[in-house]
Formats: sequence, structure tokens, C-alpha cells
Amino acid sequence: MSKITIYSTATCAYCKMLKSYLQSKDIAYQEIHADQDQKFAQELYEKSGQLGVPFTIIEKDGGVEEKVLGFDRHKIDSILGLA
Repeated sequence: MSKITIYSTATCAYCKMLKSYLQSKDIAYQEIHADQDQKFAQELYEKSGQLGVPFTIIEKDGGVEEKVLGFDRHKIDSILGLA
């Protein structure tokens, strides 16, 4: 099973849409609030090279990481095998 981590902010509409979408598919995720602690914002920058949210990391079996910037439902579906 894939491990999903979402970097988000409280005011991000696309973050809310992404979380709602994953919840509708009964897909568990860990959320990191990049706007609540500077260390999380720095971590986001180190992992993505920018500060845009939502930023999703999907760790697949074997430790392979797929990264998605923004709410790209088709890409997420493809990575998770939902397409």
C-alpha cells in the first residue's frame, strides 16, 4: 500500500479539494501544514524546490516516491492505480 503525504496550508482551496477527493476514495494520507511551522515550509522547499501547495508525495512499495504539485487528479489516479 502507498504512503501519501500532503503538504498544505489552511487557506489553500486546491488542498481542500485534494483532501476531499482522497477521503471520497477512502485513501488515507498524512497532512503537513506548511503554514504552521517554518520547519515544515523549509522541508517542503527542500523536497519540491518551491513553496507551492498542495504538494503530494506518494511513496509506493519499494520506496519509490512519486511527487505531484497541485491537485492533478488524473496523475494521482494513475500513480495509485485508480485510472
